[in-house]
Amino acid sequence: MDAPKEVQSTGEFTCQLCGLTAPYTYYGQKPPNTRSIVLLEESYVMKDPFTPDKDKFLILGSHCSLCSRSVCAGTECSLFYSKRFCLPCVNENLKAFPLEIQEDMDKRKPQQKSFPCKKGDTRT
Repeated sequence: MDAPKEVQSTGEFTCQLCGLTAPYTYYGQKPPNTRSIVLLEESYVMKDPFTPDKDKFLILGSHCSLCSRSVCAGTECSLFYSKRFCLPCVNENLKAFPLEIQEDMDKRKPQQKSFPCKKGDTRT
């Protein structure tokens, strides 16, 4: 009797980090009109507006498994490593993640902090 759980819930998803907002048509692990797809996390999902195919959908985001804030699936806001984590929680707990994730986060830091690091040109 899983059918009652599959009732489409609708609302508006908002990423609490970047402010992305989008209407969602389903929240859960098994989006409607999909044959045998089961998502690895409870996700906010919308029908793909770029195709008439009912089986196509877009994953908007989910909740951080540590702090529970709503975060989009964008790489600037979260990552998925067995569970969804927002980047602030990843950075706070970086040593708890595997070396591969730590190295990936180190690669992201120069890109994120390239703007404020212009102190070297003060001597004239």
